[in-house]
Amino acid sequence: MTSSGRMKPVFRSPECRTLLCMLTLLLISGCSMVRIGYGQLDTVAGWMAHDYFDLQPAQREQFDRRFERLHAWHRHEQLPEYARFLGETRMRAQRGLQAQDMLWLIDGIRFRYTLIAARAAPDAAELLAGLSAAQIDHLRREFDQANRKFIRENRTEESVAARRQHQQRTTLSQLRDWVGPLSDAQEQRVITLLQQVPLTDALRHEDRLRRQREFLALLDTRTGDRAAFAQRVREWLVHWERGRSPELARAFDESWRKRAEFYAAVDRLLTADQRTHLTHRLQDFIDDFRQLAERKPTVAKAD
Repeated sequence: MTSSGRMKPVFRSPECRTLLCMLTLLLISGCSMVRIGYGQLDTVAGWMAHDYFDLQPAQREQFDRRFERLHAWHRHEQLPEYARFLGETRMRAQRGLQAQDMLWLIDGIRFRYTLIAARAAPDAAELLAGLSAAQIDHLRREFDQANRKFIRENRTEESVAARRQHQQRTTLSQLRDWVGPLSDAQEQRVITLLQQVPLTDALRHEDRLRRQREFLALLDTRTGDRAAFAQRVREWLVHWERGRSPELARAFDESWRKRAEFYAAVDRLLTADQRTHLTHRLQDFIDDFRQLAERKPTVAKAD
């Protein structure tokens, strides 16, 4: 989450975001932004798809129609379930979060990602199959630019001390966003606890590059058997971790475990007012999801 209100996705592969950016809803700072941002997802998704693929007008129109159907399905069928999921999260937060609760939350977000990915895969395959060689070259350049931005923003090529400082600033900002102001003593304790949490920027960068290589290799097969290509797209979207090396997979598992332990330790530092702030924030999201789900979706016509 970011205090500026900008959307920050759970899964950072930029090519995924063109069809799956609604996952950012769980990470938008400011609950009023959910109502505003959700209604504009089709526009945002269109911009992102155009930025990465330099879509032609007919392709942009096709993308918009397909995304509108996905968006309507998500509003009608997924948002009520998100409200239930966050309701369970809120109950756990009220009684005090443990490490297993954080791992449960992470697994829950991953599962909901796979539902969207599986739903979006057929339309994604149709759109990707029509890309030209020039558009794929454009995508490569966009990847290079996005990767440079990732390295710059995450201090990946700087010293360990600089990366730790960035981790501390980011984490403290996120915590304040969810639980309210922290005391000086709490901030110092958080910084101490963070020393046990591995730095993940280099891991994430390596995983980004892996995903990008897989995606570009996948696109090289787009002109063959359409059904086989569609299945490969689905596998790539749904099973996004499958291509990790055993070493990389273990490193990610360890980082998630350490981060879950970290948040459980932070939870024990919370005051009654901070816990109330947290549960109220979660309830605001629940209310927003329910309100959005009640709006009658407009389903686009099939192509």
